[in-house]
Amino acid sequence: MGKLVLKTAREVELMRRAGALVAETFRVLKPYVVPGASILDLDKLAEDFIRSRGAEPAYVGYGPRNNPFPATICASVNEVICHGIPSPRKLREGDIIGVDIGVKLGGVYGDACYTYTVGAAAPPVQKLVDATQASLEAALEVVKPGARMGDIGAAIQATAEPRGFSVVREYTGHGIGHRLHEEPTVSHVGRAGTGLRLSAGMVFTIEPMINLGRPETKLLADGWTVVTADGKPSAQFEHTLVVTDSGYDLLTL
Repeated sequence: MGKLVLKTAREVELMRRAGALVAETFRVLKPYVVPGASILDLDKLAEDFIRSRGAEPAYVGYGPRNNPFPATICASVNEVICHGIPSPRKLREGDIIGVDIGVKLGGVYGDACYTYTVGAAAPPVQKLVDATQASLEAALEVVKPGARMGDIGAAIQATAEPRGFSVVREYTGHGIGHRLHEEPTVSHVGRAGTGLRLSAGMVFTIEPMINLGRPETKLLADGWTVVTADGKPSAQFEHTLVVTDSGYDLLTL
């Protein structure tokens, strides 16, 4: 991914605009995430809205030349951990769907993920969603200059694992800026007090993927869709943030 580059105040403000559009897109989608909704329709809704704001969807065409990602959103339903490809599949009562949205606006990127419940989720699944959101919040609380990257992963594990859930290892957060994926790599597991030291001007995502069952993953034949190896549900939440002089600032709030 190259060298870690701290962002200027101007770059951060541009990224705040891109992040605000990501957040707005989630709000636009929310009323349509209901039983019977087609995932392809959600994808089209997101694409039309992003383009109407003068931005580009970040994921369309991303990846290897022989197998680029074909859609605007990653739509990860139930046992899909991440990178789910939108399809005509209709959502059903009790499903959960992790929607990952990236945009490019003004030459910089914004990136976030939100897990919606479709109607009412079963209690164990709702607890998974709540624990995943709490894991992201716990990770954010440790972000400040001088903290270590291992503090982030440790906070996520300390939130999710005592509740009986597991943390996905293979897929991580990442730096972001003029490219969608930059340094540093942000692991969601770790030991407090170890790893890269954080400093003001770093911009990266934290995006824990938490499983109801075991942490092992499986990549499907399409080369994108990642599912839980045991077939149990997974949830994800993600924000893009900048490390400030006193802590952090969310760019996708």
